[in-house]
Amino acid sequence: MAMKIRLARGGSKKRPFYAIVASDSRMPRDGRFLEKLGTYNPLLAKDSEDRIKMNMDRVQYWLDQGAQPTDRVARFLEAAGTLPKTERKNLKKAEPGKKAKARAKEKADKAAAAEASE
Repeated sequence: MAMKIRLARGGSKKRPFYAIVASDSRMPRDGRFLEKLGTYNPLLAKDSEDRIKMNMDRVQYWLDQGAQPTDRVARFLEAAGTLPKTERKNLKKAEPGKKAKARAKEKADKAAAAEASE
């Protein structure tokens, strides 16, 4: 059974509140889970102690059992010092999209045509 430590969304519309849970990876995001390990409230200030609460003993138990944290939970665990920091790269983030590239090429072609006609 592939285990994940992930967020399960709760709260009302536009007021998110997440539970940090250990669940089978085949279960839906807000579906059945094996154990609630903590909470995450993104509406609180970043320096608030109540923003992220985790039972670190149980988190460590699930990590020892082979559970894989999702990206967001891995960041929480890195901040808590449980996991080593990993370097993340999103090389395509700053790259313009297809339409922007086409517009830039079209603009460059027009400028080249204007230069050639002069």
